[in-house]
Amino acid sequence: MLDKVSTPARKRTATWLGAAAVAALIAGGAVESGLVAPNAAHAELRSMAQPVQNLPSFADVIERVKPAVVSVKVKVQNVADRDDEDGPRFSAPDLPPGHPMERFFRQFRDGERGDRGQRREQPRRFGQSMGSGFFVSADGYLVTNNHVVDKGSEVEITMDDGRTLDAKVVGTDPKTDLALLKVEGSDFPYVRLAGQKARIGDWVVAIGNPFGLGGTVTAGIVSAQHRDIGAGPYDDFIQIDASVNRGNSGGPTFNLAGEVVGVNTAIFSPSGGNVGIAFAIPASTVETVVASLKESGSVTRGFIGVQMQPVTKEIAEAIGLKEPKGALVAEAMKDGPAAKAGVKTGDTIIAVDGQPINEAKDLSRKVANVAPGKSLSLTLWRDGKERNVTLEVASQPKGV
Repeated sequence: MLDKVSTPARKRTATWLGAAAVAALIAGGAVESGLVAPNAAHAELRSMAQPVQNLPSFADVIERVKPAVVSVKVKVQNVADRDDEDGPRFSAPDLPPGHPMERFFRQFRDGERGDRGQRREQPRRFGQSMGSGFFVSADGYLVTNNHVVDKGSEVEITMDDGRTLDAKVVGTDPKTDLALLKVEGSDFPYVRLAGQKARIGDWVVAIGNPFGLGGTVTAGIVSAQHRDIGAGPYDDFIQIDASVNRGNSGGPTFNLAGEVVGVNTAIFSPSGGNVGIAFAIPASTVETVVASLKESGSVTRGFIGVQMQPVTKEIAEAIGLKEPKGALVAEAMKDGPAAKAGVKTGDTIIAVDGQPINEAKDLSRKVANVAPGKSLSLTLWRDGKERNVTLEVASQPKGV
């Protein structure tokens, strides 16, 4: 039973008086103080109500894009690969004890126990994990999360019209948690990736397969950008407040134009369910990774051979920077591209091709997106002065 909250008599009286005053304004009556003119009050109340009347309907967008969204079922190869009897085993990022982000991926791994120890019977019984995905081309290419298909031996998709098709994994990229699938056939309904980054405050719509229900639509807004949740070296998530739950993994988040602005991959939740904080991989990242997976089945990233550490306020003061920014070179790998170009331990990289580096992860993301063999200009801070060096980007070694 819900707790009852008592209200003091004086507070109740004030509440009712407030309501009476508003009613008087609406009716055009005078307020006792005489400070507010009835016409002004009418205008103010109308302006307050206006945004409510203009709330968007998502029906047209949903009708257009929903056929391209699918449910993904994955048969786990071996029960021994499962975290417990509930679902596949997925490891969380290596975070220190008590880190506020440690629950992100733990809560979004299908089949995992909730805080109350409840079991999901279906994955245990059938050895399946569930997620979502969407077509990105008419010839049968689909995008989902790597963690949805990881350790899976068979992948099956269910389309919005009820058709069930077998899919094969073309390639995966664990570092961005993306996977590309392919089904045989042609003329599939598909959606496009957004060319422009979503802005904070934009309306968005998520479609997916939460808890195995299939075809579920939820709406919210973009609530933050550039979130680093400790999932990997290239974290750059969009934070959204649409209701996203286990099983939404790999599903798309759309803008009002029906373009995919992100791929849902994680939630933050103390209980295992939606609390209004979800994270999506930006469309720009998806586009780059999908192109690489489609071409070669893997992702090739740029590499310059430096180990970095953040520039703290104390470090910035010690090296003469006005503010803590850039990436401090802890080590330049011998015979690596950076070392060959003259980069030394103790240098601070403050820009790449003229674009400022605010923190160490900015450098990782920018270099990774440069194709091996291309030239790159680094702006260094050394001995209280800026200097520029040019190098040729190498291919990132396996395991790095």
